[in-house]
Amino acid sequence: MKSTRVCLLKIILIRQASVFWISVFLSACGNMPLAPVSDLSIRSQEYPVSKPLPLNGRHIIRGGETLFSIAWRYGIDYKKIANLNNIHSPFRIFPGQVLLLDKKSIEQSKSISKAAKNPKNPSYIADSYKKPQDKNKEIHQKDSHESQKGVKIYWSWPVGGEVIEKFSVKGIGNKGLDFSGIKGSRVKAAASGKVVYSGNGLRGYGNLIIIKHSDVFLSAYAHNSRILVKEGDVVKAGEKIAEIGSSGTNREKLHFEIRRRGKPVDPLRYLPKR
Repeated sequence: MKSTRVCLLKIILIRQASVFWISVFLSACGNMPLAPVSDLSIRSQEYPVSKPLPLNGRHIIRGGETLFSIAWRYGIDYKKIANLNNIHSPFRIFPGQVLLLDKKSIEQSKSISKAAKNPKNPSYIADSYKKPQDKNKEIHQKDSHESQKGVKIYWSWPVGGEVIEKFSVKGIGNKGLDFSGIKGSRVKAAASGKVVYSGNGLRGYGNLIIIKHSDVFLSAYAHNSRILVKEGDVVKAGEKIAEIGSSGTNREKLHFEIRRRGKPVDPLRYLPKR
């Protein structure tokens, strides 16, 4: 009888000890910082990604868009869209017009929607109307790696800040370079060219400037607090075009991209060594 009581007492003590150590372990775990399951949602806000093509391969133009901003949105060479839609320089488009984005969309639809006329301030921005030109005409663009018509593009650094994020194709990736900066700091054109987009219509870029340097190369400057140029302006390398800000992101910085034939390339391949 006595031995039975001793056994029961041991069992009770063992159970109490087990409960004690389990509670200690759980308490310690509760105080430990939890590892995030995924930071993709945060990174997707920080690093703009190209929008997938619509299933019907068409894009309906909205006010404020340009041919270049639409091409940038989908990661397509603007010349390809221009050729598919028989649009010629200076690439005038209008709200309500339907742009074909690939050859499949031509087979699906042979007509382009019409929009109300707006003859004021004709430009390549989507605020004017112009009928498509002769379909027999073609756009002949010279495709070169560094130059157009023998004129070399001399790239320079857009800001003096430190590179905090480099170009990457892994995961969500980063289509350019991110520079640290103080709000209001100077943003410069990385090369001479023509401003083909100035606005905030591309999600993830905030206040954005796109500059056309040749038929092959474009550059972009995102998250600005102030934009100092407008579409159609011709700028020189080193000219102040904007001021650093945090529009479209969560910190003051400049997001800078270079695109060759519509595709993002590593800017460090073109910028001079510091």
